Amino acid sequence: MLLERDDSQLLLVDYQAKLLPALHEGALALANARRLAQLARLFKVPVWLTEENPGGLGATSADLQTLVAQTQQVAGGKSFAKMSFNAVADGLGELLRPPAKTQQAQGGNARSLPKHLQKKPEAVPERGTLVLAGCETHVCLMQTALALLEEEFDVWVVTDACASRTERNRDAAFDRLAGAGAELVTTEMVAFEWLRSAEHPAFAETLRIVKAAVA
Repeated sequence: MLLERDDSQLLLVDYQAKLLPALHEGALALANARRLAQLARLFKVPVWLTEENPGGLGATSADLQTLVAQTQQVAGGKSFAKMSFNAVADGLGELLRPPAKTQQAQGGNARSLPKHLQKKPEAVPERGTLVLAGCETHVCLMQTALALLEEEFDVWVVTDACASRTERNRDAAFDRLAGAGAELVTTEMVAFEWLRSAEHPAFAETLRIVKAAVA
């Protein structure tokens, strides 16, 4: 099973400037979060951003916040302040899975036709795959991911874009998430699964983003 870009949403959890310096490999996690935001913009994947208690922990790292805002203008999504460690408890689930909308039938005034000739509107498909990354892995990221699994989303956790204060806590969270049914991936896996082919028009730009990750 591979990631489908047209079914994906990206959720970035709590990359807040006051928190990141205290985290093991926090700078690497932030760098990969930036790359995920760039990839989401490239492939028009909606991106969501949470901030835990921003009054206490401050705002999201400024450069990531800028990238996310640019992506949201192109692909949709929203930034979301919360107080619960599990963002779903504060209403994120309803934002990720809005009420079903329908597409109007194309061509002519369908309402002017007799009922038996009118086409039923087609449901707009939901994006049921959540690509998650964030901080701290064993607290807000894990609790949110577990709740999304309970809500029957497909959850993919980007391991090299996650961080905790200790490596032990981070890795324990990965073990627990895998056991609960989340897929564990890396930033490059996301890039190339959204891309799929060297013939894709975004191939060169994807390579540029990926190469920046190892520079």
